[in-house]
Amino acid sequence: MAKGDDIAARLVAFAVAVLDLCDKLPKTPQGTHIAGQLLRSGTSGAPNYAEARAAESRSDFIHKLGIVLKELNESRVWLEMIQRRSYVSGEIVSQVLDECVALSKIVAVSRRTAAQNAGRIRQGSPAEQ
Repeated sequence: MAKGDDIAARLVAFAVAVLDLCDKLPKTPQGTHIAGQLLRSGTSGAPNYAEARAAESRSDFIHKLGIVLKELNESRVWLEMIQRRSYVSGEIVSQVLDECVALSKIVAVSRRTAAQNAGRIRQGSPAEQ
């Protein structure tokens, strides 16, 4: 297995879970709006990660990981809204939300490590936090 294959697979599985979750949202104006937003952010992490893995430079890699992280962060907010409104079973939303948070942490650490290796962040600096 190549470096990053496990994260790529988890991001694809997360996107599939988002697709399944969006199918369960109510067909109301609110549910349709949230579904559309979550579909965009929740399914973009995997292809953006694929782009990061094919980056032309370390700087490009860091930038593209930042996009993955932003999309995961946005997805987390939409998932929290779904959870608070109880649009879908709490257990289903919790599982997808937990994976979103876990993936965000992994991508953030990867991005920080790549930036440190590129000399953009010194270990122990406030920007690293």
